[in-house]
Amino acid sequence: MNTQRAKEIVTLPTMVNVTYDGVPIYIQHVDEKNETARVYPLDKPEQERDVALTDLIEH
Repeated sequence: MNTQRAKEIVTLPTMVNVTYDGVPIYIQHVDEKNETARVYPLDKPEQERDVALTDLIEH
């Protein structure tokens, strides 16, 4: 996923179907400088982590 699209998804009022490693995730924040995103699995919000934007897939 590119940085601009990830930033758009963060600001949308509706949920967008995005996965990381096959797991549906929620994007909390995008770090443009490092090209990463702070995400967590929808069913496990306590498992926050930073991942590369290139590893995110929009469905």
